[in-house]
Amino acid sequence: MRRTAPSRPRPAAFARCLALAALTALTACASGDTEPPRAPAGLTAQAGSATSVHVMWEAAAPADGVTGYQVFQAGQLVRDLPAEKTMVDITDLAPRTPYDFTVRARDAAGNRSPLSAPARATTPAARAEDRQPPTAPPTGTGSAQGPRTVRLAWAAAADDTGVTAYDIHQGGVRIHTVGPGETSTTLEGLQPGTAYSFTVRARDGADNSSPDGPPVSVTTPADPAQGPGTAPAAFTATASPGAVDLSWTAPDTGRATTEYQLYVNGQPVTVIQFGAGAKPGGPATHRLTATEPPGTAWTLKLRARLADGNWGAFSAERRVVLAG
Repeated sequence: MRRTAPSRPRPAAFARCLALAALTALTACASGDTEPPRAPAGLTAQAGSATSVHVMWEAAAPADGVTGYQVFQAGQLVRDLPAEKTMVDITDLAPRTPYDFTVRARDAAGNRSPLSAPARATTPAARAEDRQPPTAPPTGTGSAQGPRTVRLAWAAAADDTGVTAYDIHQGGVRIHTVGPGETSTTLEGLQPGTAYSFTVRARDGADNSSPDGPPVSVTTPADPAQGPGTAPAAFTATASPGAVDLSWTAPDTGRATTEYQLYVNGQPVTVIQFGAGAKPGGPATHRLTATEPPGTAWTLKLRARLADGNWGAFSAERRVVLAG
């Protein structure tokens, strides 16, 4: 049988020690999260010119609660970025020099992750007085590889001193960079059921950028596991004299959907905007004025602007004949 030692009076100093220990424990509990995020994965470094390197990594999972990233060059902090930034250009470097980079994440409680695996890039030689940009990549293709992945390919550009990198842009913003010998890449972390348009630019060692190559449009398929798709539902189009009446149900994105892009006969013709009181998932209507002769056939479809600024997937396409 286990015996319990009899209780004894505790000295005042011992009681104060217990009280202090209890207060310390409460303070530790009140401080919240003490677990650091995971180290960023997928770090890459690509020389963009003789004096710059483009560093990229994969975004942290939402469950990690990451609020920012720190970028290190040879162990020295060179950039401090918010959570939405997962790429950066490190500039003012020396030509023909190797550089090593690492990244770590931090959360709202101030916890910092371990450093990522390092990535190395070597800047090319400088080209004196090179002001001639490369030609635009002449062709481009793209295909969805899943709800969050797109594969892009393009034809090589030409430059008098040689292409050093290809930059992929989406919505006018550079989102990815690959090396000069690559003419394809995979983009990950996209939104399911979303229409994207990408362009590719070539860059040379003097940081001259080409014009955009031809736009490549790709729509990622919906992912049932991610909830409702982004396409407007129950889309209808009804012709009346001098007008076409449209109705649809807004996609359930969790936020008010106030902007839609309308296509007629395969071409964007207008953006339909609603006030701030529009409700996500609610019905919507719009009357489109028709000035073309009666008997003209139209095909119509529309898509919603999502919270991240991208356009969602298209609704079903409807065909109407204008009424007299």
